[in-house]
Amino acid sequence: MTAEQREILERINAYADQVNNYIDPTKVRVGTQLEKLKPVMEEIAAEKNMKLEDVFILYMDLTSEISAEQERRFQNTLGNMGKYGDMIN
Repeated sequence: MTAEQREILERINAYADQVNNYIDPTKVRVGTQLEKLKPVMEEIAAEKNMKLEDVFILYMDLTSEISAEQERRFQNTLGNMGKYGDMIN
C-alpha cells in the first residue's frame, strides 16, 4: 500500500467513523453504509481526478488488503499460542 493509498483509506475511515457512528453494521446493509461514504469519496475523486467508481474500488481493495493482513496476524498469533501451550504441558 502506497502512502497516498494509506492517506485515502485513513480519510475515508475517519469520515466513516463520523457518519456511521450510530449504525449497527450487523443490521444495516453494506450498500447503505457505503452510500453514507459517498460525499468523502466524491471529494477524493475530484481532488485526485478519478472516477467515483475507481475511488470506491480502491477503498474496497484497500480494506480487503487490511482485513487479510489482520487475519494473517491473528492466525500467526493462534499458531504461536499452540506452540507455546505445547511447551507448558
